[in-house]
Amino acid sequence: MRDAETNAIVGKSFAFAVRCVKLRKYLTTEKNEYVMSKQLLRCGTSIGANVKEALRGQSRPDFGTKMNISLKEASESEYWIELLQATEYITIEQGESLLTDCRELIKLLTSIVKTTFTKEWGSFDRA
Repeated sequence: MRDAETNAIVGKSFAFAVRCVKLRKYLTTEKNEYVMSKQLLRCGTSIGANVKEALRGQSRPDFGTKMNISLKEASESEYWIELLQATEYITIEQGESLLTDCRELIKLLTSIVKTTFTKEWGSFDRA
């Protein structure tokens, strides 16, 4: 994996986690919403935690597995943000800003996972 890609995913996943923490604070104090915001907090902060763990992976498959977990957590984050928008706990504008960051993480992680497993096994099939 390229160093620039590694640096990008580390920084962007951390920044996204910070946004999720701040959104949780806002939703609990201003909107009295606890369930969905906790779900987003868990998966949104898990992305970066798994990325950091992947960087210390014992092997290429270990690295790829942790990055794939990060990808799954990013996909779950996307769902919770969309649900918070649909239920009007956050505005369309707030949601779109978060979704833009989340979808960028999804694209980066998809690229990393595909590259990792293609190099390992010669192809990538997520069936």
